Amino acid sequence: MKETRKKFWPKGMPTSIDYPVIPVGEIIRGCANRFEDHTAIIYQDKHYSYRELYDDSLRFANALKNNGFGKGDVIAIHMPNCPQYVVAYYGILLSGATFSPANPLLPPKDLAHQLNDCGAKAVITWDVAAPVIQVVYNNTELKLAIVTGDKEVLEDEAIDTSNYTNNWVSFREFIEKGEATELNIDIDPKKDLAHLAYTGGTTGPSKGVMLPHYNVVTNTIQFSCWGNAHLPKLTEDGLIIEPVDERLTGGVEEFLAEIGEDSLVNLTPWFHAMGTVGYLNNPFLGGATLILHQRFDPGLYLQDAEKYKVTTIGGAPPIYVALIRHPDFMKRDLSSVKKINSGAAPLPVELINVLNKRFPNTLINEAYGLTEVTMGALANPSFKSGVRKAGTVGIPVFDTEVRISPIDGSDEALPPGVEGEICIKGPQVMLGYYNKPEETKAVLKDGWLRTGDIGILDEDGYVSIVDRKKDMLIYKGYNVYPRELEELLFTHSAVANAAIIGKPDPEAGEIPKAYVTLKEDADATEEELLNFVNNLVTPYKKIRELEFIDEIPVSAAGKVLKRVLRDREIKQGQS
Repeated sequence: MKETRKKFWPKGMPTSIDYPVIPVGEIIRGCANRFEDHTAIIYQDKHYSYRELYDDSLRFANALKNNGFGKGDVIAIHMPNCPQYVVAYYGILLSGATFSPANPLLPPKDLAHQLNDCGAKAVITWDVAAPVIQVVYNNTELKLAIVTGDKEVLEDEAIDTSNYTNNWVSFREFIEKGEATELNIDIDPKKDLAHLAYTGGTTGPSKGVMLPHYNVVTNTIQFSCWGNAHLPKLTEDGLIIEPVDERLTGGVEEFLAEIGEDSLVNLTPWFHAMGTVGYLNNPFLGGATLILHQRFDPGLYLQDAEKYKVTTIGGAPPIYVALIRHPDFMKRDLSSVKKINSGAAPLPVELINVLNKRFPNTLINEAYGLTEVTMGALANPSFKSGVRKAGTVGIPVFDTEVRISPIDGSDEALPPGVEGEICIKGPQVMLGYYNKPEETKAVLKDGWLRTGDIGILDEDGYVSIVDRKKDMLIYKGYNVYPRELEELLFTHSAVANAAIIGKPDPEAGEIPKAYVTLKEDADATEEELLNFVNNLVTPYKKIRELEFIDEIPVSAAGKVLKRVLRDREIKQGQS
């Protein structure tokens, strides 16, 4: 590690970790044996213990095996967050099969493409989303569809599958055919895939990302240990984490995290990389309690945050925008909150300032990652005396390197302060894109991943995200990065959310166009906002058009869907 980075490193922690070469199933096994009857998740006021979830996961794994599924098979989960998701996820991995997450809101065409691309042999779906599976079933390689829903949780009754054609079974009936006994599956953690996850498709078609068991375990450990000053230990009862000598780290007083004591409201979808690794495996390894919400209701979120005395608030920037706008934001007792975590997209600096005022004694920590690095690669220090720089996503975590390279594709390392493409190297980097060798070759070279994100490295090694490489627009030959203009719009008191795209223009090539959502009861004109931003930037960066919109479209993971805005622009141009 460079000397300039040592003073910003997690207090008392080593620079490198010895990661156990084990399957992901050792995480849930370790949790069950360590935390036993401690509440792992709460769903609609119903509590599930770690032991209960592990036993059900084993039943699911054995039921898969009894039905002929196992190592080499891809099993898709097409559901929102729910207790069954946990059971299916770990059950798939314990059986030796590969987990492939699918957004339950995908339209039939996109869903069929993903299921066929990964070659899914079975799918677990939610009753509300099941009709879409029924539509695409015959055009895929599916041999079995397992359906569940709230009825199986709240009413303890199996879903009726008599009206479905093809091979369908209820989740409840399926799991009853398996025993809660451990399997002995020969898994090579560095080669056998745990996840075949798909990119978000915010800038183009989704691609399957190959992530072996070792990647998932490693990335879980990297972020767990980064946030709580613990190190991994493989025991006869599974994987656990143990505290480093608090005389070196400062312990709970410095890291504000305690094994088995943390809780958070989670609505980060588990079909997203940040969800599965950051908001399932990571908190489980630390014995946290997750309060599950399937959809974002700011009022209910704040209500449960107060009710369950959550210690952490986590999610993507749009969540914080909505919470701040809600009338209960200043009324609820949120004094239990110790940490605020954000990912998926950079937090606007103005939003960080508002959160700092509301939570003056809370650590606000931004991290950075993408599906191609399993989940994450960079993070701001997550301990009290650490240096967190607003507007940055921190420094590389354990055993991870970052480099800023020219956007033309060359491999040189640019000096601090110079914009370029963020490149990452580490044990969490993907094996490649599934069945796409050319696309893999374009982004992977000598272990370095070209992320497609534009960033700047400062003298201390902190990275600031400038924009997506694909979001960059060219105005009369000049590079314009939308994020800079979006940050300025966010500082206007009337603006709740904003997104900038490049609008095709016959003379300029592209012009910056803004889509803006105003705060409730706020008022601002197009001219006012244009002048507000354009007076602060050089002429070629000026916003040329602005359109007010009710909501900025975002993905389930909280990333702005600029392709939707571009499609909207094209349709408006055609009309």
